[in-house]
Amino acid sequence: MKPELFDLRGKVAIVTGGNGGIGLGMARGLAAAGADIVIVGRNEAKSMAAVADLTKDGTKAVSVVADVANETEVTAMIERVTRELGRIDILVNNAGINIRKPPHTLEIAEWESVIATNLTSAFLCSRAVHPVMKEGRGGKIINIGSMMSIFGASFAPAYAASKGGIVQFTRSCAVAWAADNIQVNAVLPGWIDTDLTRRAREEVAGLHDKVLARTPAARWGAVADFAGIAAFLASNASDFVTGAAIPVDGGFSIMG
Repeated sequence: MKPELFDLRGKVAIVTGGNGGIGLGMARGLAAAGADIVIVGRNEAKSMAAVADLTKDGTKAVSVVADVANETEVTAMIERVTRELGRIDILVNNAGINIRKPPHTLEIAEWESVIATNLTSAFLCSRAVHPVMKEGRGGKIINIGSMMSIFGASFAPAYAASKGGIVQFTRSCAVAWAADNIQVNAVLPGWIDTDLTRRAREEVAGLHDKVLARTPAARWGAVADFAGIAAFLASNASDFVTGAAIPVDGGFSIMG
């Protein structure tokens, strides 16, 4: 196998919500393959810490503060990255939140907040980056779904709706932009040890043991488990892969 299939040197990657958790794990994978990294988030201090983490190994990385659910801020973010770095080759739509309530107690403002952060942001960022990638004759967009793209959960109606939407949005973009040589795929994380899921284990009784019992790999995932899938979907190795929704879950979704 030719190593250049996975070579991202000279490429620029934007990772929304890349200052922690799965986003940072993916940013590290892209950086290890040679890409320059743009960390986009609302928490400037946390983003700068992520940049420091990436640059200590020689990666070129910058932070851009933006609310990716805000159309004006997304437009400004894309314009700044293009102006300062000259190109955008890879977009990882990772920004996300969850509010754990059953549907009958969820407030409309809570619903709208989750949908905006998880789904609308992916639309805004993808739409904004499309002309840049088209002009550059190609690109890679990686959307972050969830096991809740597949399964329902009583405590996550808005989150599940947003992540189901991510898969269908991914497929629509894959079809629409194939002629522009832009591949669009989704990654569906299983139960990963992050700040988000640590809170879930505090709020949902018995969750930890239930996850272990159903996961053939017999462990929770780590953010490092997303470095490889990020490099693959961002590289020439995946040029004929588009519209896919790939579980990275230790077998959780196939367990009988």
